[in-house]
Amino acid sequence: MNDLTQAERYLTEQIRQGSSDAWQQLVDRYQGRLLAFARSRAVNRTDAEDLVQETFLQFLKSLPTFREEASLETWLFMILRRRIVDLLRGKRVTVCTLQDGRPDDDSSGSGSSMQFAAPDPTASTYARRDERLDHERAALTQALAELVNALKESQDFRDLKIIEMLFFGQLRNKDIAPLVQLDEKNIALIKHRWLKQLRQRVADRLKNVDLSAIETDGAADSLLTEIWEEQRLSCPKRSTLGGYLLNTLDPPWHDYVDFHINQLGCRFCRANLEDLKSQSAAAPRVLVDRIMQSTVGFFRK
Repeated sequence: MNDLTQAERYLTEQIRQGSSDAWQQLVDRYQGRLLAFARSRAVNRTDAEDLVQETFLQFLKSLPTFREEASLETWLFMILRRRIVDLLRGKRVTVCTLQDGRPDDDSSGSGSSMQFAAPDPTASTYARRDERLDHERAALTQALAELVNALKESQDFRDLKIIEMLFFGQLRNKDIAPLVQLDEKNIALIKHRWLKQLRQRVADRLKNVDLSAIETDGAADSLLTEIWEEQRLSCPKRSTLGGYLLNTLDPPWHDYVDFHINQLGCRFCRANLEDLKSQSAAAPRVLVDRIMQSTVGFFRK
């Protein structure tokens, strides 16, 4: 998973203590890639800048309850994406990449692929159920991250592309098969094998829980997609994107990153790449100044 680094944790703590310098550092570091992401989805530049400003405001408001289970970049992208979903509801979206083939959905709930009985009648049982759901979701997230990292480390990019298209892009087996030059049965076997490994890893963490739903489609697939997007499990590191931009990656990695950006169409990585391309240009200081002015009240003693 994209956990907070030590540097990010220090920066976050400085902001919590009211350091405007630390806040300026965070805004300068992330506003470019957030703006690129918003502009790729929003209607015009004004809307995009407004969305980014709202994202930083929401970041500050939610900082006291941030549990540090994701990187700062992932957290900011999550906030921004939900703002964009609200803006784009009801508007026609042009399909350009695999990921654009499915509509954005503000799937920010804490549902689970596990099956449960009808709602319990007391507050305490509700609380216990929610705690169990959170525990199961955390186990599933960790298992997903481990499997994706294993595919990257072994450079099994064929299977990684397939799994990305299944759960990140939500494509059907028959649509994936021609893209990787396999037949539909092979895709189904790869999916079954991967879900079996995922189920086993979750089972190793959770005892006395029915995990059979992980092997089904429907709600289980939706949960996997939700976790994949929130955690950006398969997104290359920013340094890897830099290597891709400079054409210095080994061929297997270059091919995978090219697929992830241009065919799958990961909008998060596209935004990061756009930001890297524009870093040599003058920073959009007008937006930075707007963000700093709108958040100055959080840092007044």
